[in-house]
Amino acid sequence: MSINSGRTNETFILWGAPLSLYAGKARSYLIKKGLPYRECFPTDPVFQTRILPQIGFFVVPVLETPDGSIVQDTTDIIEYLEHRFPEPSLTPATPVQCTVARLIDAFASEGLLRPAMHYRWSYLQHNEPFLRAEFGRVAAASRNPAERAAAAAPFMQAMHSYLPRLGVVPETIAAVEQSHEELLDILDAHFLQHPYLLGGRPSIADFGLMAPLFAHLGRDPYPSALMKTRAANVFRWTERMNTAGFFDGEFDGLEATYPPDDATPETLEPLLSLIFRDWGPEVLATAERYREWLEQTPALPAGTVVSETGERQLHAGLGTIHYVLRGCPITRIAMPEVLWHFDKAASYARTLSVNARARLDALLRRTGGESAMAITPARPLKRENFVLVVA
Repeated sequence: MSINSGRTNETFILWGAPLSLYAGKARSYLIKKGLPYRECFPTDPVFQTRILPQIGFFVVPVLETPDGSIVQDTTDIIEYLEHRFPEPSLTPATPVQCTVARLIDAFASEGLLRPAMHYRWSYLQHNEPFLRAEFGRVAAASRNPAERAAAAAPFMQAMHSYLPRLGVVPETIAAVEQSHEELLDILDAHFLQHPYLLGGRPSIADFGLMAPLFAHLGRDPYPSALMKTRAANVFRWTERMNTAGFFDGEFDGLEATYPPDDATPETLEPLLSLIFRDWGPEVLATAERYREWLEQTPALPAGTVVSETGERQLHAGLGTIHYVLRGCPITRIAMPEVLWHFDKAASYARTLSVNARARLDALLRRTGGESAMAITPARPLKRENFVLVVA
């Protein structure tokens, strides 16, 4: 959905900041799509007077179009622009590739929020000076370092305090890091062979992955050093994703296309296995908590905000969930965005033809994803007025 800011612009405006996890996803898409844009920070008075009141709570990124339309949420932004600018298409047209791209987008956008936040805030002894400067530049228009640092402090404290809500506590850190390090190894092997996740052209899978792997894990000092030393091909991919066009000299002669015959690269299968093993339990626990929440109020009206408090807010919660990550018990807040985003892939898979479904099922059997892809929300979710509601 989009509303209007009441003004016109010469180009697209991305309201965001370099430190923003999700701005990295939208920015990369705009670059690869070839759409002219300029990026503005939320300290701009226009954001405060025209954008923020329309949305109702602080959030970035926000896309403001030349005609003044406002679109929020990176998934909505990409779908909005793909519909209006179909070429070059950055969404695979074939069924298995499209399902895989949607699944990776969902996992990266939601499932990798925990390691992104962990590596940013659990290693403040390495990251703090950088983060203070980064938060200062988006928290205050002042050029005075002390004023910027003072403005940054409450935002940094709030973000740091969010870790337990994501299940990041001393007892879980080893499992979180083990999963992330394996992810880096898998992606490093893939990007040695391919410039993008699905061959020679970026897709929604790549943009989803840019959310955690750029601003947090590719720029913050500690995780950036880890990426560069352990997975240099992944770091090179982050650079590639912020470069206009599809061509990359490292893959000279490769056509800017997805693989023929709806195939997916073999090097992606370890990634899918990791997604189903490490993220599947969280999706299932979230689906169960959503079902319980619905049962508390039978015949809940359509349009009800999916939030335990009933408030329109960023990252609304539905209480606590429990599951196991690599043998480690995890307790965290249930975030309905996890289920909504996952179901974009799962619901699409449910529409496939018999032949396409057979090919997908074979891939799911090889990667351990059959039970995870059967997860279905007890009642559909949709975004309305910038928040998730019951359909």
